[in-house]
Amino acid sequence: MKHPASHATRLASAVGVLILVLAASGVYVASQTPAAKPAAVDREYILEASMLGYRGVGGDIDGVRNPTLWARTGDSVRITIVNAELMVHDIALEGLNIKSPQILDKAARTNITFTATKSDVYFCSVPGHRLAGMEGRIEVSDEPRVPSEGVPAQANGRALNLDFESGTLDDWTVTGDAFALVKGDVVAGQGPDKRGGRASAYWVSSNTGGGARKGTLTSVPFRVSQPYASFLVSGGAFTSTRVDLILATGTGQGSQAEPQVIYTISGANNAAMRPVVVDLRNHAGKDIAVRLVDDETGSTVAAYLKESPWAHITFDHFRFHESRPFFPTEITSSEISTLPPFDPIRHAGLSAADAAKAMTVPKGFTVKLAAAEPDVVRPIGFALDDRGRLWVAEAHTYPTRAPEGQGRDRILIFEDTNGDGRLDSRKVFTENLNLVSGIEVGFGGVWVGAAPYLMFIPVKAGTDRPAGPPQILLDGWGYQDTHEMLNTFTWGPDGWLYGTHGVFTHSNVGKPGAPDSERQRLNGAIWRFHPTKHIFEVFGEGTSNPWGLDFNDYGHAFTTACVIEHLYQVVQGARYKRQAGKHFNPYVYDDIKTVADHVHWVGRQGPHAGNSRSGSAGGGHAHAGAMIYLGGDTWPSEYRESIFMNNIHGSRANTDRLQRKGSGYTATHGPDFLLANDSWSQMLNFRYGPDGGVYAIDWYDKNQCHSSNPELHQKSLGRIFKINNVSDKWVTVDLQKLSSEKLVELQLNRNDWYVRHARRILQERGPDPAVHAALKRMLRDNPDVTRKLRALWALHVTDGLTEAELLELLKSDSEYVRSWAVYLTVAFRKSSPEAVRQLAALARTEPSALVRLSLASALQRVPVDQRWDTLTALFAHGEDAGDHNQPLMVWYAAEPVVPLDMPRALALAAGSQLPRLFTFTVQRISAVGTEDALRVLADRLGRTTDQGQRLDLVDGITQIVGKR
Repeated sequence: MKHPASHATRLASAVGVLILVLAASGVYVASQTPAAKPAAVDREYILEASMLGYRGVGGDIDGVRNPTLWARTGDSVRITIVNAELMVHDIALEGLNIKSPQILDKAARTNITFTATKSDVYFCSVPGHRLAGMEGRIEVSDEPRVPSEGVPAQANGRALNLDFESGTLDDWTVTGDAFALVKGDVVAGQGPDKRGGRASAYWVSSNTGGGARKGTLTSVPFRVSQPYASFLVSGGAFTSTRVDLILATGTGQGSQAEPQVIYTISGANNAAMRPVVVDLRNHAGKDIAVRLVDDETGSTVAAYLKESPWAHITFDHFRFHESRPFFPTEITSSEISTLPPFDPIRHAGLSAADAAKAMTVPKGFTVKLAAAEPDVVRPIGFALDDRGRLWVAEAHTYPTRAPEGQGRDRILIFEDTNGDGRLDSRKVFTENLNLVSGIEVGFGGVWVGAAPYLMFIPVKAGTDRPAGPPQILLDGWGYQDTHEMLNTFTWGPDGWLYGTHGVFTHSNVGKPGAPDSERQRLNGAIWRFHPTKHIFEVFGEGTSNPWGLDFNDYGHAFTTACVIEHLYQVVQGARYKRQAGKHFNPYVYDDIKTVADHVHWVGRQGPHAGNSRSGSAGGGHAHAGAMIYLGGDTWPSEYRESIFMNNIHGSRANTDRLQRKGSGYTATHGPDFLLANDSWSQMLNFRYGPDGGVYAIDWYDKNQCHSSNPELHQKSLGRIFKINNVSDKWVTVDLQKLSSEKLVELQLNRNDWYVRHARRILQERGPDPAVHAALKRMLRDNPDVTRKLRALWALHVTDGLTEAELLELLKSDSEYVRSWAVYLTVAFRKSSPEAVRQLAALARTEPSALVRLSLASALQRVPVDQRWDTLTALFAHGEDAGDHNQPLMVWYAAEPVVPLDMPRALALAAGSQLPRLFTFTVQRISAVGTEDALRVLADRLGRTTDQGQRLDLVDGITQIVGKR
């Protein structure tokens, strides 16, 4: 070990060299001297940044969402943002094309400084954030900014009581019981009222008697006497809490005609009364009236959410103006993200039979009640066996794990024996399980997720009874949040058992008795377990509470999520956007976002605010289940390859249509397939069967959201529905009785239920030369690439492919076959040096973004010191610069190599054609933080002329030196 003095001497020497290099480069590093004060500016604004928008901090903009900022021409302006959450944010100006560095940690700060030349838009440049509502304006103007007092509205030669200073509601007509006169400086329940500096003894509000009250307040008509008007408003951002200006006569015939609304505005979910300016030039000389509307209760169906405190509207001080008035705190409609009224859902708490009748499905489809309470209660997961029977897990113990030995969960077996749609046969397979959340069948038994365990229960041959007690295969599964445990089990095309796992449950999974060094941590993940090799892996990290997973016809995985955007293509080794928390690897730096080009909630107040108001967008943020329909040709073609998911708050089944784009997919919003029309309906998953029809399990609960309080959940309800097209024909099957030759033939079936089950049975039976020969003929000769893939997968799961054969498939004409050949070559992390060499050679010349994505994914399973050649090739593919997946997937493969050879990694990144890889590499070297890391960055700074790279290098150097 070196003496500390030696280390200090070397550090001083390194810093000295650094300063010389920086001085020669003309770069100043603030960390080398006492912190300098920021340069003086003419105008400074501070905004708090979150996905709900930018909120003003201090001054006139305090608390205002996406405030309009102001500057004079030529002003030096600094806008600082403070991160209000653990999420990446920045601030950018559209016209000037500048942006701040990005920040991640809560309370972190960043800023932009610029000279004001013209009005502009500020926004967050992180993909999706601007669309979510992180956008505002900066007005550059030299016009005088003196508030205008204005004049009252008049009728019959007198000023009207539109500011309530008479202490009465004279000149107003009241309906309902929502509105009341308020006196003083406090709005009930909201604290001191800020009303743009206007002194007023009275105003009117619907916030005095509770949010449940409804009503209107309409003024007497008055003439538009000047071109502009203003008034003060505050309250909720709902379309049903608003101020309308209406023409005093209806637009239709008769006295009951609805008056024409010429202007409307809601509050901004803020107690501060702020001025509104209305342009009335097109209505000069007309008679208008003010109408205040509160048709909002603020109630919520979510047990974990309180009623909205903003279910009201407050109004005061109507005035006319000769010219457009200026108010520092003016509010505009574009600033407000209003929410619609509650979606009309006709039913709640129906009987099982009536629930089936109440559902709406497209023409040609039917919904039948297959089973219901008391035969099935609280169905949390299900699987179909090789006879098309349903194995259903009942979660009686949820939401709290019972003491050991006292679990009450069970597994039932249902069967339709006569094709009438009813599951008329019911058996209890096993009881007394504890906190079951996932189930699948295969390999002679039942796979059960029951945290903290992944278990296997063998089935006694020739019976429907257990052959012995559950076998604990893995433990360490968390259950801190019992609706985010291991769930949604399904067999992948590669022969692994896949499942999902939520972000608020923290697991440390391994074989019983394994030390931490042999376990894997996960929260927010897609995981897999090999049924015969007993290998456990995290397949992809991130998302929120995924409770749905399925594979399309090309073997690509997709998962559904809640709270954040709802759909993600899952690529092995990828890191995806998280609802909360950090990735385990601190050097990820960014993650991959949704493939969906839409969300299923309305408004820009965050996903929860849209609950039960989002029928127009798809129903809301909470999703369960995932089924990519591949059930044959009896359903209309538009449903094949569509992904189905239940929208819990929307009481409906959404569909998204998947389309290839770049290395992956994009998902567009398809028509909602099923409307339950029942707010208690909570379908947790869908699966198609041998007849092409779809089964759906329905938890059926008044409470639509998880609660750890058992009393908030229904305890005796549950349903299973069968959805069929008129073309579906009931069949009886038992694939276990078929010969292996017949199972191979089933790989060509249009209904993927047969394909998947037949493949798994072949996997159970093990290697068979005759099977392999038949599958290789199919792989070679079948013109349909999906059939080639089915043959390839079946060969893989039955150990029918050598590495040499896989490497030969890298030459296939099909990008899908080449992609899967790459994936399978590294499936068990045992690729040879020759395989690594050929992957690198492929990376240099590969024209397909899909295959390049597979190479970036596969590279994470290659020893770190053997990745250089493939990385060099992938870094050079500039055509991937705008791809949804590839730049970050390449970084995930590259990150571990950076500490191995920092000069080589930095040189590689400096020539990269992919965005941000140089920035990430500098950050990673900075995180190493050694003297060698400092020298590497300083040396590159002294030799590069690229201004963007120089700035990155200075940031990296500053980070290292600042820690000394």
